[in-house]
Amino acid sequence: MGSSPGWFRALWRALLSREARELVGSDHLGNKYYYVPSYKNWRGQTIREKRIVEAANKKEVDYEVGSIPTEWEAWIRKTRKTPPTMEEILRNENYREEMKVKSKDFYEKGKLSQEMGEELLPPPAAARVTGHASAPSFGKKEPAVAPTSTGKMFQPGSWMPQDGKTQNK
Repeated sequence: MGSSPGWFRALWRALLSREARELVGSDHLGNKYYYVPSYKNWRGQTIREKRIVEAANKKEVDYEVGSIPTEWEAWIRKTRKTPPTMEEILRNENYREEMKVKSKDFYEKGKLSQEMGEELLPPPAAARVTGHASAPSFGKKEPAVAPTSTGKMFQPGSWMPQDGKTQNK
């Protein structure tokens, strides 16, 4: 009796939904990828398009990162419009393997050069910043040690604009 509601629900979905899955492709891991175009359901609601993956390993707990190729994952997430071809997936897989080998070689070469006291890259050039460009001492070798004015010399109302203009005339 426990399985009959599930069976009835599956039959109901099959009869009422007009969801037609179109097989788009598969990958070397055995995953199948489907496209469901947008359609109107029996209530008149527009259902958006879907992109579905049917995993080769059906258990959800067995999912691991990398069990779907990155090209197909980009298609599923709609960051790519067209599904990838098998040639493209194999070409990108070969490229990733080459990069792994090159990075391993570079790492090993770096370890050897450190042991021998050599560096792969030259040290960065030393740049000395002497201050901000708007500072009066910018570009000079050393800023002045003595301050040019002190608070003791300030007299209220003694400042005048250089052009001889005053604010309140």
